[in-house]
Amino acid sequence: MFIVHHRKIFFAFSALVIGASLAFVVAFGLKPSIDFTGGSALELSYPEDRPNQTEIETVLAPLSLGNFTVRHIGEQGVLIKTTTIDNDTKESIKALLSNNGVVSVTEERFNTVGPTLGKELVIKSVLAIIMILVAVTLYLAYVFRHVSKPVSSWKYGITTIIALAHDLIVMVGVFALLGFLAGTEVDTLFITAILVVLGYSVNDSVVVLDRIRENLSLVPEEEREQKFAETVGKSLRETMGRSINTSLTTLLGLVALAIFGAEATRDFAIALIVGVVTGAYSSIFIGSTLLVSFFERQKLQAAKQPKELTPAKSA
Repeated sequence: MFIVHHRKIFFAFSALVIGASLAFVVAFGLKPSIDFTGGSALELSYPEDRPNQTEIETVLAPLSLGNFTVRHIGEQGVLIKTTTIDNDTKESIKALLSNNGVVSVTEERFNTVGPTLGKELVIKSVLAIIMILVAVTLYLAYVFRHVSKPVSSWKYGITTIIALAHDLIVMVGVFALLGFLAGTEVDTLFITAILVVLGYSVNDSVVVLDRIRENLSLVPEEEREQKFAETVGKSLRETMGRSINTSLTTLLGLVALAIFGAEATRDFAIALIVGVVTGAYSSIFIGSTLLVSFFERQKLQAAKQPKELTPAKSA
């Protein structure tokens, strides 16, 4: 099959994308929201004539709020994120933005997250991702234990982990770029999106790998080495349509959510869009084809090993 035969092209493309993503992360970093750093978020709405971001920043400058961000929400809303503030400071913000009651301003929500809670969220998020990766490896190693030839069962789990790491790095890289260009922040919804995408990508990869397992079980064990690449290509051909169609139908809903949905869920939808696209790509072009590369390397190493000499029979 074309994908299996030309897999190095797709590996090179993925390496380029991953390299760019890592470069974005190193150069720009992520912009953590108050969910992780601690701070306060105040959302206000203007019935009419909402000021622009620069005007709001200028009005709030005398309060010495430190590093704060202003973001428009929907048609009339404004979201202000600052370091931790008390109720008096919040009222001062409202007074300034309403010009001491001349302009109508409505408080929609106000919440504060302490730095301790922020650190706890980071730790729990990382642990959740690590637990998923370990569980996937163990699960696949167990499921494929009866099809251990010509590739060890644990390598099925490793290929899936590599595909998941590919998806994760690309998502983080895209949001590092969005943070630099548009001020997009990483919050708990982004972590939720990562976990959703990991589950989605695992499902996509397992569908392909399970078909490889089924097709390998139909091949006599003594012929599996000879027909392994052919079997992987056949399995990809049989499952590609399903993977692409599932991803496309999911993307239609996510794109609609990103365009027409609420501002609060837009970044979440964008994260899922990036994850679904990369997940579909990695499950088809990375995960299963890596098995063939592992197999080819395994054969090459076996060929380099000196063969045992058979003692000659005495006459």
